Amino acid sequence: MSDDMAADAAADGRPGAGATLASGMQDAAAKRPRSRDVRPLTRLFPFVAAHKADALPALFFLLLSTASSLSLTFAVRLLIDDGFIKGTGSKLDQMFMLLAGVAVMLALASALRYFFVTKLGERVVADLREALYTHILTLDPAYFIHTRTGEVLSRLTTDITIVENLLASSASIALRNTLMMIGAVSVLMIFSPRLTLYVLLLAPVIVVPMFVVGRLVRKRSIAAQDRFAEAVGFAGESLDALDTVQAFGREKNASDRFIGAVELAFKTSVKRIQARGLMTALVMALVTSGVATVLWLGAHAVKDGVMSVGDLFQFAMLSVMAAGAVGALGEVWGEVQKASGAMARISELMEAKPTIAAPANPVTLPSPAHGEIAFESVTFAYPGRDEAPALRGFSLHVRPGETVALVGPSGAGKSTVLRLLLRFYDPQAGAVRIDGVDLKDADPKEVRARCALVAQDASLFSGPAADNIRFGREDATDAEVREAANAAEAEGFLNALPEGFNTKIGERAKTLSGGQRQRLAIARALVRNAPILLLDEATSALDAENERLVQNALARAMTGRTTLVIAHRLATVLKADRIVVMDEGRVVEQGTHHELSAKGGLYAKLARLQFAGEAA
Repeated sequence: MSDDMAADAAADGRPGAGATLASGMQDAAAKRPRSRDVRPLTRLFPFVAAHKADALPALFFLLLSTASSLSLTFAVRLLIDDGFIKGTGSKLDQMFMLLAGVAVMLALASALRYFFVTKLGERVVADLREALYTHILTLDPAYFIHTRTGEVLSRLTTDITIVENLLASSASIALRNTLMMIGAVSVLMIFSPRLTLYVLLLAPVIVVPMFVVGRLVRKRSIAAQDRFAEAVGFAGESLDALDTVQAFGREKNASDRFIGAVELAFKTSVKRIQARGLMTALVMALVTSGVATVLWLGAHAVKDGVMSVGDLFQFAMLSVMAAGAVGALGEVWGEVQKASGAMARISELMEAKPTIAAPANPVTLPSPAHGEIAFESVTFAYPGRDEAPALRGFSLHVRPGETVALVGPSGAGKSTVLRLLLRFYDPQAGAVRIDGVDLKDADPKEVRARCALVAQDASLFSGPAADNIRFGREDATDAEVREAANAAEAEGFLNALPEGFNTKIGERAKTLSGGQRQRLAIARALVRNAPILLLDEATSALDAENERLVQNALARAMTGRTTLVIAHRLATVLKADRIVVMDEGRVVEQGTHHELSAKGGLYAKLARLQFAGEAA
C-alpha cells in the first residue's frame, strides 16, 4: 500500500490487519439488543411470498396440527363419558380407535408442519443471505469509512443467524401457541364461561412471575454470551498474529488471558444456570398449582351436576394447553424481539445506497479502447475530510500507450489518482475521463473493465493459483492463464508447486513469497487484457532478485498499454516516458528523469536524497 493509501486506509474501504477483523467479529458476537418494535420483521414477507409452494402447506399443516391438538381433548372427553362411564365394551373400543385416529393425525400434521415451516425458514434465510451479500458487493469504499468491515460481517452472519432461529423454530412456536391459546380459550368459553373466567384470573398469577424470572434468565444469558464473545475475540486476535505471539515468546501470556476469559464466561454461565433452575421450579410450581385449582373447581362442578367427568378432563386439558401456550409465547417473545432488532440492522444495510452508481442512461465507452486518460482541474476530498483535499486542481493528460510515473512525498495524492480513475469515488470538482468520456456519465463496471491494477499488497485468495489468475477474467482459458503466468515470470514457480497451477495457495497466499505473490498479481492483471495498467508500488517491498523478475514482468505487461506507475523508489521509474511530480494534490513538475534532475526542483531533491542514501 503506497503513501496516501496507507494514510487513508479507512477511505480505501479495505480491512487492515487481521486483528481489526477479529475485533469486528468480536463485536458481532456481542450482545444483540432487542427491539420492542417488531415491524422490521415485515421486511421478510416478500421473501416468504416468493415461496408460496412451501408457505401455503406450512400454514395448512400449522392449522391442522392445532386443530388436531384441540380435537384430542374432545376424543378424551368422549372416551371417558361414552366409553368408560356409559358405553359398552365395543363403544369403549370405538372411542379408543377415535383417540388413536386423532393422535395419528396430530403426529402427521406436526411432522409435516415442522418440515414445511423449517424448509420455508431455511429457504427465506438463504435468499436473505444471498440478497444481502450481493448488495454489500455494490457498496463503494465511502460506505466503509463510517461502517467497519467487522460490523458488516456480523450482520451477514450473527444477525442473519438470529433471524434464521426465528424462522426455523421460534416463528413456528409463536404461531402454533397463539392459535392454541385462542382455540383453547374459545372452547373453554363454550364449555363453562364461569370456570374460564377463573382460569383467566389465575393466568396473570402464573405468567407474571414467569416473565420476571425469564427476563433475569435472558439478561444473564446475554452476559454469558458477551463473556464468551470476548474470549473468542481474543483467541481470534491471537491466532491471527500467531507468528508475532511466538516470536515474542508470549504464548503463556496469551494462554493465561484466554483461560481467564473462558473462566469468567463459565462463572457467568453458572449464574445463568441458577436463574434457569429457579425459573423451572417456579414454572412447575405455578402451573401445577393452577391445574390443581382448576381441577378443584371442576370437581365441585361435577359433584353439583354442572359438568360430566369427561367435561372436567377436557376442561383441564384445555386449561393446561392454554397455560402452556401463554408460557411458550412468553419465552419466545424475547426471541421475536431479538430477531426484530437483528432484522432492523439487516434492513439498514440493505437500504444503504452506493454513492457511486451507473447513471440512468450511461454513456458507452468507445470501442475499440484507446486507453487515453485525462484529469481536468480535479479537486477531491475524502468523505469527512473536506478541509483537507487530497487533490487540488489536479490536471493530467496521458496519451494512449504512454507510461507515466507519479512520484512525490507521502500524502501528495498519488494513490488517490488511481482510485478516482477506478471510479471508487467521484471528484467534487473537475472531470476524470477515459477515451474522452466523463467517468460520472459511464457505468463503473465498464470503466473498471478497462483497467488492471497491481498493488503493493496484492489481494490474493486461498483457492488454486489458476483461479487467482482467472480472477482477472473469468472466461480465460487454461492456455490464456498459462500465457499470462509465463509473461509475468510466474510459470516456473507455479509448475514447481505440488499440484502445479491447481495448488491451493492458502489464506492470503501465505505459502508464497512476496515476489511470487506480486508475479501472480501481475499475471492476473495481464489475463484481463485491459488497455490501462495501474501499478501502485508494485516492487517496493521486494529484494533485488525478486524485483528484477517483477520488473521484467512489468516491462512485458506495459507493452502496448497505457500505464500509470506509482513508486517511491525512483530507480524503478527511470524508463518511464514521463515522470509527473506531485505535491499537496497538485502537479508541480513533469518531464524525463534527466530533465527533472537538471531543473533542481522537488524531483531533484528527492532523487538526490534517495540515490545518496542507496549509495551509502
